Amino acid sequence: MGSGYAARTILSIALFVTVIVALSRNTGLEMSAVQDLLLFGGYILAIALTCIVLLKIGAPILRRMTPQASALFTAILFMISAIAVTEAMHFGLHFLGIIKNLWPDWHWPLLIRGLVVTGLCALVFNHYMKAHQKLQQESMTTHSAKLQALQSRIRPHFLFNSMNSIAGLLKSDPDRADRALQDLAEVFRVLLADARKLVPITVEMEISRQYLDIEKIRLGDRLDYKWSNSNVPRSALIPSLTLQPLLENAIYHGVEACFAGGVINIELWAEEEVLNILISNPLPEVTVKNKHRKGNQIALDNIRQRLAQHFGDKAELQSFEKTGTYFVKVSIPVLRG
Repeated sequence: MGSGYAARTILSIALFVTVIVALSRNTGLEMSAVQDLLLFGGYILAIALTCIVLLKIGAPILRRMTPQASALFTAILFMISAIAVTEAMHFGLHFLGIIKNLWPDWHWPLLIRGLVVTGLCALVFNHYMKAHQKLQQESMTTHSAKLQALQSRIRPHFLFNSMNSIAGLLKSDPDRADRALQDLAEVFRVLLADARKLVPITVEMEISRQYLDIEKIRLGDRLDYKWSNSNVPRSALIPSLTLQPLLENAIYHGVEACFAGGVINIELWAEEEVLNILISNPLPEVTVKNKHRKGNQIALDNIRQRLAQHFGDKAELQSFEKTGTYFVKVSIPVLRG
């Protein structure tokens, strides 16, 4: 647990308990109430500071414990702090002569109340620390997932191959090379942007066409593609970079691996407020199962997780093979911009 956050949490709980108990014991704001607040506040603050010191000392042990054992150990430290401060206060008052009897009648009731209050404070503290740790873990997971998604979307070979293809066009067809460079810049601008955004389907289709045109420079006649758009609203929104990774998979695991290349079919249609996308590509006659199939599934899983973050269980991604062709179908709710 973070020592700074733990210390602030303990002090906040101590202040809250002090105010609540002081208000419950006094009906007005006379001098006796202020004195009671200061005395009880000093008592609670001493327990809180002792808790912080003990937790700091016991931090190496806590790190090796399970969450349940850590919570129990923390509660025990809280109660030890309450006993230590109560007894130290009691003996101090007796040593100074403020109380004559070594074991006054109020000693045990005060100690019991201190243990009960401290135990309740330990429960609150453990709850807040658990919530804090969960929030930190979710934040780290989100950050790692974003980095992983970014790395999985950008294949270094795509950049190198594209630059080589464009370099080959500089002398023979400089105008086409210039257009290809502009397309490449636009593709990478989108690739490096926040993929959590929703964009119009027309924007997603345009960046996908630019990507396919770049790859067509490299693969030539081995790559062809056909678009089919039926009844899809132009204002329909879709998570950015939904189509491009699917097309990249279709090229890398399908067309490029086929000796004669092949055609990628991209079909989009809307049906009962559901946007459907179906992408198909030919399968190679001989496949390297471990490498290609595993890589394909990782990419599909990444896209499936992104769709789930946006649409929950309303989004669906299916993949299947049929008669030498690989199909990927995406279904998401129609959202209009």
